[in-house]
Amino acid sequence: MTTIRYRFSRPRTRPMVSGALCALSLAVLAACGGDSGGGAQNASGGDADMTAATGTEAPAPAELSIDPALLPEGVTVEMVQQGRDLFVGGGICFTCHTVEATGGPLAPDLTDDVWINVDGEYSSIVELVKTGVAQPIEHPGAMLPRAGLPLTDEQVEAVAAYTYMLSRM
Repeated sequence: MTTIRYRFSRPRTRPMVSGALCALSLAVLAACGGDSGGGAQNASGGDADMTAATGTEAPAPAELSIDPALLPEGVTVEMVQQGRDLFVGGGICFTCHTVEATGGPLAPDLTDDVWINVDGEYSSIVELVKTGVAQPIEHPGAMLPRAGLPLTDEQVEAVAAYTYMLSRM
């Protein structure tokens, strides 16, 4: 009896295809939000319902040191902290921007003073989070409105407060 062996090689995936698949996977993940009824808080302060729906939560970064004098009108230190908890928790922002918010291949760095899709003012950031970024000026990852999640206006404002402060700390 003759044994025939076939040699299989794994096809090489081009980096661009891998990036596109990653972006598509993140978009699908972001679109899988839970219900909009303010759910329980998880260990990092993010919405447990959204964390369960997305299956994604990052470890919380170190405590924030916030100068209240730098906060825009109507924004509190508590809002910034809640925004941080959402950013690294159920809000899944960290999946594209990284836990440190320093950006990556899909989304920009939020810790520097360079604003790409908005002017960096708090009200502009709130509007951007609400409406998303369908066609980013840089980076291939489009951002869905409210990150594709059932974020309340209060949660959007908190994430925007944290994002605003990232480049000012």
